Amino acid sequence: MARMRFLFGASAVVAVLTAVMSHARAEDLNDYPTSARADYVFGCMKANGETQEVLQKCACSIDVIASIIPYDRYVTTETILSMSQVTGPVGSEFRSTEPARLAVQEFRRAQAEAEIRCF
Repeated sequence: MARMRFLFGASAVVAVLTAVMSHARAEDLNDYPTSARADYVFGCMKANGETQEVLQKCACSIDVIASIIPYDRYVTTETILSMSQVTGPVGSEFRSTEPARLAVQEFRRAQAEAEIRCF
């Protein structure tokens, strides 16, 4: 009887841990706010055409990017890309540093993966 209670208790603990871990993974994969996803899709559609087909492809694209790059790194990269367009020494700092280059490189790889999967 004690062994059955132990097995039942162990099974319950495993079930709870599995539920918590799967919930955490779902949150990790969906940590981009809707506004960030919509902003990406709007920009993507402006660049690729404003059709229903392109909407689906662009939505797929941001989903792939979100599965590869955590949201905080996405925001950092978007800031780097935006600030690198500023002329003068301020923009130069965002264009020439190694961390900025690596962040943009990671983002471009994620975009390439999204292009392959979605377009």
